[in-house]
Amino acid sequence: MSRETIFAIASGTSRAAIAVLRLSGPATRFIVKAMVRKLPEERAATLATFIDPASGEAIDKGLVIFFPGPRSFTGEDSAEFHVHGGRAVVARLIVAIGGFPEARPAEPGEFTRRALLNGKMDLAEVEGLADLVEAETEWQRQQALRQMEGRLSRQAEAWRSALLEAAALVEAEIDFSDEPGVPASTSRRIGEILKPVLDGLDAELGAGRAGERIREGLVVVIAGPPNAGKSTLLNALARREVAIVSPEAGTTRDLIEVHLDLGGCPVTLIDTAGLRESADAIEKIGVARALERAKSADLILWLSETGEPSDFARSIEGSEVWPIFTKCDLAHGGDQVPPDAVSISAETGQNLDILIERITDFARAAGGDGYAGLITKERHRKAFEAAAESLTRILANLDAPVELIAEDLRAASFALQRITGSIDVEEILGEIFSRFCIGK
Repeated sequence: MSRETIFAIASGTSRAAIAVLRLSGPATRFIVKAMVRKLPEERAATLATFIDPASGEAIDKGLVIFFPGPRSFTGEDSAEFHVHGGRAVVARLIVAIGGFPEARPAEPGEFTRRALLNGKMDLAEVEGLADLVEAETEWQRQQALRQMEGRLSRQAEAWRSALLEAAALVEAEIDFSDEPGVPASTSRRIGEILKPVLDGLDAELGAGRAGERIREGLVVVIAGPPNAGKSTLLNALARREVAIVSPEAGTTRDLIEVHLDLGGCPVTLIDTAGLRESADAIEKIGVARALERAKSADLILWLSETGEPSDFARSIEGSEVWPIFTKCDLAHGGDQVPPDAVSISAETGQNLDILIERITDFARAAGGDGYAGLITKERHRKAFEAAAESLTRILANLDAPVELIAEDLRAASFALQRITGSIDVEEILGEIFSRFCIGK
């Protein structure tokens, strides 16, 4: 429990109908009583007049809610002031609270950090909360909520409990092998315990990166030769003028990104420079960036007036490439469209609905239809892989010395503990809380 009391506006700093200011720490009771003249009923919204203790002047009239620790979000005494959202009201309230020597402004994510350190949340739940605050699509909201409510934590803890059961058998054989009632060999029982755990880990790892794609978004790159209609398609899909469209070849020199919500799945759509051999130094840089971005994309829409992927497209490995025949409203080349290509006109909108439907279906499949597995971050994946690797070694040689089995069990258990932050938590706290807003 911290000796400092922190405070922050939790509702943003712009003008609004209502502003919410949060307090947490040991001086919360004293500050609340000083500013509203009495301690209100616990966990009940109470109408009160907020007073500046330094001058005795009324600041505003609103609601105060007091949450005594440890039954609060942070585990400490906490309070919320709900006042009118005018900038002058908020500024005066902050000055008044800041006048207490025990109080200081909160840092980004500090309320949630105290909840973690006081045992109100674990690390996976904190990550889910951060993702929920940042969620932009329905799938992201659902996934973040499941993690914040402990789905990943519960499963990791269930697996770790099974590992502890196996470890107890191994330790018994090591420490009490001469005692009556201790079986001479525990390999069969250990195998029965660990096999379902390894199967569960393998199933999550085998689900691909659906959870990570939901969280981070699917990357779709629009590529092709100059003047193929890439920027026009980007504007049409974004339904606004994002990129400059010009008949002059090479207009787009850098990457242009647009974020879309396709059926609940987040998609990052990227327009790139026209791919061609060029003597222009700046255009060469644009082409190099386009090729580099395309290599890490989930899907490439290769645009051309013939629909045929060029040598540039064929040189891109690791990404799925769709040939897209453009300018189908013009009377040429219609009989050259490959069977697997989509023929569109971004200018008139012809067949755009077909393309959007295909991209949406692709995104839904890549995102597991919004109900992905437990893994939403690379650190989760690495922890699962480390645990699975240790268990695979055990099950591949159950007749190994029990000391080696015990060490692998410890390694697998530690890997799962990293999911919830039971160990090695400090090394990733800074990264996580740097993404939080002040007041959360």
